[in-house]
Formats: sequence, C-alpha cells, structure tokens
Amino acid sequence: MKYFVIALAFIGLGFSNSNAQTYYKIVREAATKVINNPNSSQEMIDINQFEITALNYMIAQVAKRGIYHHEYFYDIQAVYMKSFVDDFLYYVIEARKISSTKKKQVVECFKNASLQCPMFNDTDKRTTHVYMNDPNSLTPFCLDTLI
Repeated sequence: MKYFVIALAFIGLGFSNSNAQTYYKIVREAATKVINNPNSSQEMIDINQFEITALNYMIAQVAKRGIYHHEYFYDIQAVYMKSFVDDFLYYVIEARKISSTKKKQVVECFKNASLQCPMFNDTDKRTTHVYMNDPNSLTPFCLDTLI
C-alpha cells in the first residue's frame, strides 16, 4: 500500500510538471473561441476581449520589466482573472434583480478592488484604465491588477 501511494505521488508530479501554463492557455483559447464565434453576442465578445487584453498586458509587462516568474504564475493569474470577471458578472446580474442602485454599488466595489491591487504599479493610466474610462465597458477594471 505504501508503494502504491508513493507511485501515485510520482505520477501526480509528472502530470503537474507537464501541464505548465495549461490554465493560462485554456483561458486564452476559450476567450479566443468566443470572440471568433459568429454566434457570440457582442456582450460576450466584449467580456472575452477584456480577458485576452488583460492576459496580453500581463505578459507584456513581465517581458518589459525583465521579471522572472515561474510558469505557474501565469496559470494562477489567468484563473484568478477569469474568476474575478465571472464573479463580477454573477453579482451584477443578482444586484440588477434588486435595483439599479445596488448594481452601481457592485460595479464600484469590483472597480475599486481592481484599482487597489496593482501588480506592476504602472503609471500609464491611458493604457491601464482603458476599460475603466469606457462608459460602455462591461468589464470596467484596471489592467494593472493583481487579482
């Protein structure tokens, strides 16, 4: 039994090492499929375009700053970003059932959360606030966010 557990542990380690950046790629590919699908609604395209833009921004900033991150960093950030966006959409829909005032409060809460947790402390607000400054954005978040 002891050897069986040890063998399973080694198999698990082998799988975990071979799946580097798997979640990052899954999130990116899923967003790309939605954007390229002619049956996708404009709202879904906009939301998924934000996700791709956020992932591209993160990759560009890491490269620009010469920061080394383990490949799992990208997986973790992609999963957290996707979770943040999904939670936001869920709470906005639920708040909208209550009132427009409640919806505005939820939007402001998530928007402020994205501002309060910068990942790179980027001072280029034209880039980092592009979604926040767009009144039609369904994802009004700062791109420079450690979620």
